[in-house]
Amino acid sequence: MDTKNIRIGEILKNAGYITEEHLQEALVYQKIDKTKRLGSILVDYGYLTEEQLLDALSKRLDVEVVNLPDIGIDLEAAAKIPQSTAVKYNLIPISHENNRLLVVMNDPMDFYAIEDIRLLTNMPIDVVLGGKVAIQTAIQKVYTEIEARKAASTANKAVVGGSISSVENIVTNEGDAPVVSLVNSILLKGHNAGASDIHIEPFEDKTLIRMRIDGLIVDYMSLSNTLHQSMIARVKILSNLDIAERRVPQDGHFRVKIDGVELNVRTSSIPTVYGEKIVLRYLSMNTSLDHAGQFGMNDQDYKKIIKILQSPHGVVYITGPTGSGKTTTLYMILEMLSKRSVNIATIEDPVERKLAGVNQTQVNVLAGLTFDSGLRSILRQDPDIIMVGETRDNETASIVVRAAITGHLVLSTLHTNDAVSAIVRLEDMGVESYMVGSSLTGVVAQRLVKKICENCKEQYLTNDIERFHLGEDVKTLYRGRGCNVCNNTGYKGRIAIHEILAVDKTIRTMVSRKNAIEDIYAYVEKNQKVIPLRDSVANLTRAGVTTMEEYLKLSYYVE
Repeated sequence: MDTKNIRIGEILKNAGYITEEHLQEALVYQKIDKTKRLGSILVDYGYLTEEQLLDALSKRLDVEVVNLPDIGIDLEAAAKIPQSTAVKYNLIPISHENNRLLVVMNDPMDFYAIEDIRLLTNMPIDVVLGGKVAIQTAIQKVYTEIEARKAASTANKAVVGGSISSVENIVTNEGDAPVVSLVNSILLKGHNAGASDIHIEPFEDKTLIRMRIDGLIVDYMSLSNTLHQSMIARVKILSNLDIAERRVPQDGHFRVKIDGVELNVRTSSIPTVYGEKIVLRYLSMNTSLDHAGQFGMNDQDYKKIIKILQSPHGVVYITGPTGSGKTTTLYMILEMLSKRSVNIATIEDPVERKLAGVNQTQVNVLAGLTFDSGLRSILRQDPDIIMVGETRDNETASIVVRAAITGHLVLSTLHTNDAVSAIVRLEDMGVESYMVGSSLTGVVAQRLVKKICENCKEQYLTNDIERFHLGEDVKTLYRGRGCNVCNNTGYKGRIAIHEILAVDKTIRTMVSRKNAIEDIYAYVEKNQKVIPLRDSVANLTRAGVTTMEEYLKLSYYVE
């Protein structure tokens, strides 16, 4: 690669990317800050895109431009230089063949960086070009994985050949330190990958670590089963669980700080035929949301829920299956309500996020503090607004309804398929119909729909079945091919959809008189113009936000 006498400004100007005025302005700035490259200055000024800069460098230096998310990175190659060096020069090795190291760089004319890498590895260096942010993302992802595998290897050597003879050995034995490092690495990887859950699963000949990312289970790594009990013990110690008890399920939680973010991690263990399985769930409010300022809702739904929440009393339920984002929505609503001059009290299991100005109570079954007993006590604390983490049984449902009737605004979650079904669910719990009709103010049914990965999104022609469901005019749809960005799933991120029912006088009367649920559905469809969940996901499918697969799955679920 001949890099002598390269005048990048002239190259960019001749390519038509910048003007002479742009070049002179950047050169003036470079005299002030000599640490910055001319190309970077032009990109910072907005006169040039990074893609244009890479294209010009590629043509002038005859160097290939690679899209890092689309290529696999050899961990062994990346491990040849420390992470600190990769961060310092914003580069990452991606492969090594014939004793030559291939490195992705954003600045191929950083000769000091190339020489430093050559001396560190004692290998000739070949360079390809990559985007600045893409390299930074790859560095974080790859070195987290390298550390996790290194910790697993060290932990395996510490445990193989021996056995855990007692509880004391797990707590005090110095040889268990690598297992601590391994668990920490797995937690860090899960957080960086945007996982909602981590599964530590024992099998006959291995322990499998899997993560739920954007609603899909993804394999992360396979470990020797000799490590399994030490890992389980470490998680139990963190969660304050009984490490000697392996025969019955246990639940707990612990707090951990990752990248300056404090997370609550909920743990659940259950015995299986090959040992205990543990699931770790991240409880975080830092999840990226579409329409974050509107509880993740579109304008129409947001206006509806704000009107419902203006009621001084009544029950508002957030409904949906496990993992549909009910709790996230509930916390965002609570945060908004806490800005009013009101007394807010909650009873939760667990308290997932501490909110300023909100009195939050943690369920403690062993101490006798359950949802229903805690709720009774809260009612004696002069609350204006009450939040009950989940309405689980008849006793809790009855107290919630009575609290609403006596002048409190109550928020809670419920497991139902759609908004109107909340009425049937409460009646199934044994709440009298007239009580349901008198207390219920609104219901928000919610789902999380997986979004197509923008990096590998592709268009295709629809078939007869797809046109039957979405309309004959729908000629093309979109799907994800699968790439490194989305863990080869084709999906990246999720978007919330909502079905909001505002309970008016007519619905109250119909519920109190025990009208058939079909009549209530017909009334709601005709008079409230509620957009069903199925129609919402159909619109997202037509718009290319999600796939036909997601539409069919949700349509089946809400049928």
